[in-house]
Amino acid sequence: MASRLEINFIRLLSRCETMASEKRGETEWRLEKYVAALVDMLVALRKSPSKPTQEILTEYTRKVDFLKGLLEAEKLASPTEKALANQFLAPGRTPTIANERMPATKTVHIQSKARFTGEMRDELLGTRTSVKVLPLDERQSAAELDAVMQHHHNLQEKLAEDMLNLARNLKNNTLAAQNIIKQDNQTLSQSMRQADLNFEKLKTESERLEQHTKKSVNWLLWLMLILVSFTFISMILFIRIFPRLR
Repeated sequence: MASRLEINFIRLLSRCETMASEKRGETEWRLEKYVAALVDMLVALRKSPSKPTQEILTEYTRKVDFLKGLLEAEKLASPTEKALANQFLAPGRTPTIANERMPATKTVHIQSKARFTGEMRDELLGTRTSVKVLPLDERQSAAELDAVMQHHHNLQEKLAEDMLNLARNLKNNTLAAQNIIKQDNQTLSQSMRQADLNFEKLKTESERLEQHTKKSVNWLLWLMLILVSFTFISMILFIRIFPRLR
């Protein structure tokens, strides 16, 4: 359930969106004050123990930033600057209140875009001064506007291309790293298998060497016993056959 602070914030936000969609005079100051109050309430809402989820807070922040950007765009001097600033505004993605079919900030964004475009067209065509033929300064302004729009479009295309190249390079580097890691794992597995095989061979050869050593020691022992026995018997026989001289 929403807290009292969040309910008041939603009410004020809906009121600001309604005011932003209406035609306002140059002396209108309430919307700016209301938006400033929204900023303070949003800060308090972030610090509140019963604050909403991070996703909802992000949407609130998006709508408040949109209203602030709209007010700043309306303060710009020329319609061209207003139109360019309006392109960078990001309206909300979800309705503020239940009876909205489309987010109010998106509606305001469309209206402001149309209004700024109309002002820019009126300035370029000279309808405010009722001049049918465009003066040289206005033709230059139109050319400058086209150049600015083309430059902005080129920057967007370059940025998109750079991001695409970056993503492609990142993908290639990731695949190369995966292949290297896979090869290293295969080499490590082969080395481990070879080490196990060498260990088994070493164990087998050690057992054979041990058995061979035991056999050699046994034959040598028997040979020494036979030699000692033969020597002893030979001495006995020698003594019997050749008695000691007196």
